Amino acid sequence: MSLPKPDKFPEDGRGALSGNIRIVRERFAIRKNIGLNLSDLPAPDRQAVVDFFAEVDRHLLLPKKQKRAMLDDFAKALSFYARAGVPVAEALRRMDPKKLGGFYARPPAAWFPLDSAAKIYPLSMQRHAMSVFRLSVYFKEDVVPELLQMALTFTIKRFPSFATTVKNGVFWHYLDASKRRYDVEPETERPCAPIPVWGSGSQSFRVLYHQNRMSVEFFHILTDGAGGLRFISTLAAEYLRLLGHDIPCSENILDIGETPSAEETENGFELAEPTEKASGFADGPAVQMGGALSFLKPCQVIHFELDAGRLLAAARRKNASVTAFLLSLIFVATRHATDEQRGSIHIQVPVNLRKYYGSKTVRNFSLYCSVKLPIHKITGPDAILPDIADQLARKTARQPMNEMMNAANALVRNLRFVPLFVKRPVARIVYGFLGDKVFSNTLSNLGVVSFPAEMAAHVEKLDFVLGTSVTNRAACSAVTFQNRTVLAVTKLTADSSFEEKLFELLSAEGLEPEVYGSGRYED
Repeated sequence: MSLPKPDKFPEDGRGALSGNIRIVRERFAIRKNIGLNLSDLPAPDRQAVVDFFAEVDRHLLLPKKQKRAMLDDFAKALSFYARAGVPVAEALRRMDPKKLGGFYARPPAAWFPLDSAAKIYPLSMQRHAMSVFRLSVYFKEDVVPELLQMALTFTIKRFPSFATTVKNGVFWHYLDASKRRYDVEPETERPCAPIPVWGSGSQSFRVLYHQNRMSVEFFHILTDGAGGLRFISTLAAEYLRLLGHDIPCSENILDIGETPSAEETENGFELAEPTEKASGFADGPAVQMGGALSFLKPCQVIHFELDAGRLLAAARRKNASVTAFLLSLIFVATRHATDEQRGSIHIQVPVNLRKYYGSKTVRNFSLYCSVKLPIHKITGPDAILPDIADQLARKTARQPMNEMMNAANALVRNLRFVPLFVKRPVARIVYGFLGDKVFSNTLSNLGVVSFPAEMAAHVEKLDFVLGTSVTNRAACSAVTFQNRTVLAVTKLTADSSFEEKLFELLSAEGLEPEVYGSGRYED
């Protein structure tokens, strides 16, 4: 069903509350301005609301302030349903307290050691620079914040490794379970801004909304693109159910009533097969694009929206995958954005390892391959495409990925007894001055995302945005949904050479990109 956009929440509830709702307010300290008038309801409905809040209360073992806030969330959602004309019985059914399970009624007990890929992220983070990425779902109607908040409250328990806070151990950071109200916020900051994970009980992700866009930004310590996609898909599905739509589960939409399995929170890197050879991470420095670095990260975000069918056809005409085809354009655009005449351009391509090991983990389980070309050989897209395709095929195969997994595990083992206070400053130096310099750019392609038809009917498009690194001038990311592919470019410079050349190349292939973005963030 289609619901109207909610009005501004009333500032004054005087005269709006009467009868049994006062019992609810007094017993559970729900604010007076919930904007819900029960006096006009039949007695059975009034009693049903009182009983409903009593049931919600029984599911919440939280500090007083947290409980009040969560009860208020339920009251706001009920108020929205009342304004939208949804019958009380139906509204209470959609928000059934059983959806809370025992998650908020039990004290936190679990903790999670970091997976092998995640260990570097808290070591290298700074208050102004950390590894954050964003996934967004664009609905066909504006987001209802009251229902999005409820959707998050019901969904988070299905992802216990996300319901955590980052803690300092003796040798490594770890994720400690945190039973709390996880909140949604209106979008006010630049995309992929640092997440303040250093506060007590702080969360490592944020859920944002703006008009018809729902976004989740993740500190990379929690998950990778594939794991993040499962979370936002499950969250979006529950949000649509609260709107009254019947959304089934699927590969990316988990059942929020199902108990999470140990496999979903496993360290997938432990699945690496023993090998005598381990591929290291060391590489020579790569050519960087020109332009002065901005303190604000990112400085610019540009989206190239493409017809997915045309994009696939263009790649097939050249006997290449979509990723290889896009890489050929990105190499040429990167070459155009630098004055360097020597050296090589290295583009980082993340690889989802789940396809090789059948893992169901929602945590990090991806590594990267580096596609490299000498700068003097980068003439045009068609000339370099065969080399790119060959490197992708060789470097993303199971064996080299397994070798890199073993290298990552060996590095973790070698550092396991080094105290954290020694690791942290060294990691920042290595990451900022060495690790970041071995790449010129990134292309992370999530591929084609599908939803059940019942859900797809309410979704306009998706997008995927990478946070920028320390010194790389740009990072690229792509995702395809139905007939739209969105290629996002995050920039650290105001210099527009890269995106202008990329637009020119996409247009030359007949792709007619629609370009939009956040503009530049002034220092």
